[in-house]
Amino acid sequence: MGLELADLFREYGAAYRTKYADKLLPSHRQAMWAIEHCRTERLGGQVYGCPNCQEFQYSYHSCRNRHCPKCQHEQTQAWLKVQQKLLLPTPYFLLTFTLPSGLRDLVRTNQKALYSLLFQASAEAAHKLALDPRYIGGQIGLVGVLHTWTRNLIFHPHVHYLAPAGGLHSDGKTWLSARQGFFLPVRALSKLFRAAFRRGLQKTKLFEQVPSKVWSQEWVVHCKPVGDGQAALKYLAPYIHPVAIRNRRLISFDDRGGMETSQVTFQYRTSDTGQLKTCTLSVEQFFQRFLQHVLPHAFVKVRYYGFFGASVRRKLAALQTQLGKPVFDPVEQPSTSSQSEQNVPSKITCPACGRPMIFQRNLSPQQCRSP
Repeated sequence: MGLELADLFREYGAAYRTKYADKLLPSHRQAMWAIEHCRTERLGGQVYGCPNCQEFQYSYHSCRNRHCPKCQHEQTQAWLKVQQKLLLPTPYFLLTFTLPSGLRDLVRTNQKALYSLLFQASAEAAHKLALDPRYIGGQIGLVGVLHTWTRNLIFHPHVHYLAPAGGLHSDGKTWLSARQGFFLPVRALSKLFRAAFRRGLQKTKLFEQVPSKVWSQEWVVHCKPVGDGQAALKYLAPYIHPVAIRNRRLISFDDRGGMETSQVTFQYRTSDTGQLKTCTLSVEQFFQRFLQHVLPHAFVKVRYYGFFGASVRRKLAALQTQLGKPVFDPVEQPSTSSQSEQNVPSKITCPACGRPMIFQRNLSPQQCRSP
């Protein structure tokens, strides 16, 4: 088994929590604890036995924390399946709204409020511009996903939206197709996005902390065609549950006896050239980079706007029928099996003889910290 984030937290998590006791957010503590104990005896599990050769296997429960690199694969695939049902048979565009560097320190320390404002301002800008008859002339649909990191874990808050190339007329029935290869002008979107974010921030006490140059610079907005939307969904899906880094990207851990001197090396691909590079940080720096991407408790990082909104799914179903796609059931909900059910493996085979093993007993979660 290769190096895992859990290994690093088990080795130096306690030291990090002690050093930053008065600064560490509850959500950070919770994520660290969950990742440290994921699939260990601390969370309980099941025992399986082989009737042929008397071998036993222990299957421990997953932590199911959305920031854990070992969890959430099934939930990501379930989300992807539901989104594929919502797709319209039209070309799609991927919109990306990025906050400028001058705002990032403020956002990092006020995540819940300013992540929500990022969603609100960007969606408002896109909807307002889409109503202009020069572009769409109707209501558009957006599926938005918050993304806060670069591939080398730098804090870089932005939101991606997947949008069909068209909109719904004010009559609620007629589909208005966008021009071929074009959706919305990004320079106009940038100005509307900046203005909407500023209006929202002016309603808070945080506005005075923003450098004035932030409001005079251009804000980065991208808009690119992504075919039928399937490829864009697959791009967005990995950002739904696991956060920032997966275990397979961790290359090495050089333990030098302290989190300030011990080093972690991980790999990443540059976004512009796709070149594979490595980054080496002290354990302390690595923890800081990872934890800044842990979301506030119960924060919703996937949001739906326009005709994708949950309250108007029947309208979306009618639109799919009009455009010639087999309609989904607007009342259908994704499967929500219990944690205990999702933690039980579908099949355990004996490592000695390969035969199916038989469930023996449940293991209760431990009430005290494991050694």
